[in-house]
Amino acid sequence: MAPTKRNKMPSNPENSSTEVWLYLILLTLQYGSQPLLSKSFIRREVIVTSSVLACEIVKVVCALILLAREGSLRRLYKEWTLVGSLTVSGLPAAIYALQNSLLQISYKNLDSLTFSMLNQTKLLFTAFFTYLILGQKQSIQQIGALVLLIIAAILLSIGEGSGRGSSGSNADQVLFHGIFPVLVASVLSGLASSLCQWASQVKKHTSYLMTVEMSAVGSLCLLASTYKSPDGEAIRRHGFFRGWTALTVIPILSNAVGGILVGLVTAHAGGVRKGFVIVSGLLVTALLQFVFDGKPPSLYCLLALPLVMISISIYQKYPYMVKKKQS
Repeated sequence: MAPTKRNKMPSNPENSSTEVWLYLILLTLQYGSQPLLSKSFIRREVIVTSSVLACEIVKVVCALILLAREGSLRRLYKEWTLVGSLTVSGLPAAIYALQNSLLQISYKNLDSLTFSMLNQTKLLFTAFFTYLILGQKQSIQQIGALVLLIIAAILLSIGEGSGRGSSGSNADQVLFHGIFPVLVASVLSGLASSLCQWASQVKKHTSYLMTVEMSAVGSLCLLASTYKSPDGEAIRRHGFFRGWTALTVIPILSNAVGGILVGLVTAHAGGVRKGFVIVSGLLVTALLQFVFDGKPPSLYCLLALPLVMISISIYQKYPYMVKKKQS
């Protein structure tokens, strides 16, 4: 009957757009507030591996709860296979692990300003791999918006790095152990982000399930690393919760929620828009530092703010238009 058909109408696109914007705003706020939460509530004595592993476990629990809440947990459990999981989520998880290792190497051999500026190239690589893997093209205006965003990110990096001294490494050390690793890491970041978007949009892998799978793989890698790493030795000597307080849970929960939001943003808005979130989050961090620490935003931050606003406006207003044949 007609009334029954009306009940099966697709969801309103405006509601979907509102939901995407909600994810973007929440992730921007989380990304911007995370440094201050970590600085305020995680003591120096806390073992890094223990906080990261706890965050991954919380992400898995939250994602499972959300899957159960939407009623798809049992169906996904029946359909889930190890091979399918490794095919879809294993590769991005391995790429992200390699990327993080390269960033650690690069950060030790570059001054923070150079590192931050080179790290912004991941925005361009994300756009490139999104086109290569998903065929998602960018309009001329959107490419210009990405250039503006990278300029804003560089200005923010200069503002963040002003006042810090540069390392005195020799040229070969800087090139092969600093510049080269961070550029490779940027390529890997763009590739992994595009693969996650491909898994959610083409393979119909839900963002919550990918969170569970990638966090599980990441946790296993962390656990394996504790056999030989200094953090593993510290855990065996002082215990897993060394330096923890009741407030340590706050940044861990925030970071876990951010991980889930990253999956939702990548699935519904794409990896390129995630780059806008990251740069906007830096502005939120500067604002929060002014509110809570009394540290005023730098001139570079004030210059970057209108660039970010303009780039976001242009990117949203001028999407790539596909000419459709009308029958």
